[in-house]
Amino acid sequence: MVDILDRAVEALRRMPAADRESLAQAILTVADKETSLDIDPEHLPAVLEGLAQIERGAYVEGEPEDLVAAAFRRRVP
Repeated sequence: MVDILDRAVEALRRMPAADRESLAQAILTVADKETSLDIDPEHLPAVLEGLAQIERGAYVEGEPEDLVAAAFRRRVP
């Protein structure tokens, strides 16, 4: 069985360079913290879906800030 870290790194390698840089920086930021990051149970389905999309290679093109803003606009009542 392939280690999840190996799968994540391989998924990163398939991404466009700009996206790789953003995610790599986010990973380093989280790794430098000494506290764990808990996922709010309410957000867990969206996180799991995002991971499934990465696994399938389903990526969305665009600037990260615009994509995040659009995602929140769709989810906020």
